[in-house]
Amino acid sequence: MLLTKFRDRETMHNLLLASFWLLFGLSFYALEWLVPQREYHVMYHPVDDRIPFCELFLIPYLFWFVFMLGSYLYTFFAEPMAFRRMMWFTILTYGGGLVMFLLYPTCQNLRPVVFERDNLLTQVMAWFYTCDTSTNVCPSLHVCGSLAAAFGLVDTRRFSSPAWKTTVYTVALTICISTVFVKQHSIIDTVCGFIFSGYAWLLVYGTAERVRARRLQMQKIL
Repeated sequence: MLLTKFRDRETMHNLLLASFWLLFGLSFYALEWLVPQREYHVMYHPVDDRIPFCELFLIPYLFWFVFMLGSYLYTFFAEPMAFRRMMWFTILTYGGGLVMFLLYPTCQNLRPVVFERDNLLTQVMAWFYTCDTSTNVCPSLHVCGSLAAAFGLVDTRRFSSPAWKTTVYTVALTICISTVFVKQHSIIDTVCGFIFSGYAWLLVYGTAERVRARRLQMQKIL
């Protein structure tokens, strides 16, 4: 049954769209490690100084990986059209992010040198800092990815109820907020992530809504 599913045309189309992740990964790696050192523009706003580091936000920040993977897997197997729209949203935001990183390299210097508290979360955060560079930060892809997962889930029948929408959007918003509290992003990066996502939503989901509206109108006429 599963083998048959992977042979149908719609699934193959979605697998082709999913291959964007391989292209993105290779491109991002090249920008981070293979491209010669460039002049980075420091992302900073005075509001950043008013936002304290809070290690509790590491939990939603890392939950992003589960949220993203779960959304892609669920839509891929349960609602292929929702997966397709989510992938186009991802291609627009993450692809646009890559272009931004190439044309306008950015970095941030907000990470604490010493943590005020020593606990498991701060220890994990310190380790995470060593694995993740503080470059190519604007727009925040954490924000774009969270919104991609949220829009993808509420685009499905199972998660389209008001209660589920509220839950999904709350999770996504908490993840977006966490980026500034764990000092992975400036508030500027986060806002730019919302702006990128807004344009992508209009192009992908706004267009889909207009198509649905036209179909309903035609059905009424016929």
